[in-house]
Amino acid sequence: MSFALVQRRVVDWAPALLVFVLGIAAWQGLVVAFHVQEFLLPKPTEIARTFWDERGSLWHAGIYTFKEALGGFALGSGLAILVALLFAAYAPLGTAFMPFAVAANAVPIIAFAPIMNNWFGLLNPFSKMAIAAVLCFFPVLINTLRGLTSVDPRSIELMRSYAAGRGSIFRRVRIPASLPHLFAGLKIASVLSMIGAIVGEYFGGPINALGVTILNASAYTNFPVAWAGILLASAFGIVFYGAVALAERLTTSWDPSRRDFHAE
Repeated sequence: MSFALVQRRVVDWAPALLVFVLGIAAWQGLVVAFHVQEFLLPKPTEIARTFWDERGSLWHAGIYTFKEALGGFALGSGLAILVALLFAAYAPLGTAFMPFAVAANAVPIIAFAPIMNNWFGLLNPFSKMAIAAVLCFFPVLINTLRGLTSVDPRSIELMRSYAAGRGSIFRRVRIPASLPHLFAGLKIASVLSMIGAIVGEYFGGPINALGVTILNASAYTNFPVAWAGILLASAFGIVFYGAVALAERLTTSWDPSRRDFHAE
């Protein structure tokens, strides 16, 4: 990586980092200046201290919940990709079933949580994976299907002129062209998976789960621990998003929109 590219990255991230630092400073200053009670909003310094003091238990709970989120992400995204391939290959199926997928996506996730816990068991991690999978399914399906069906018709005609079959067209044209759209859906799903896992835990789960830790800390007015748990959940979501973005960068390096152009 050249110095110019590193410099560009620093410039790109500088505004976000500046807003973050100023936001934390304003939070700390306003809480102190207006004597805001801890149960309303703890100071960032208190949250950071609690995060460090409770790092062992919080980390264990975060890893447990992240495994649920990862399982739900894999399950929901994998199923969505298969369904998108099927809908793209057989358009009438997509026309018939897409309204039902939209209707299922319109149902609030908290409505699914008690049902999944009842189906698979309150303490079964798969119940939380199923909730995360429901959240991940729709954005991946929509984006992947859009990528598979928005291929330049001239590319399809060119492949057909070479007597390519449907399988070859999918493998060599449709699937590569859909990758940018697919990763757009996967990045959305990476964040939603963590949300789904924690929401599922709010309706019951083992005490070493992050959602249960946040819920119990709030119930016992231990709000710094609750906020520290929220901070950890956000960190896992950001790291997961970054991992998917890195995979996208490595997989779609051929896409002109992903390339970094800089002066020599």
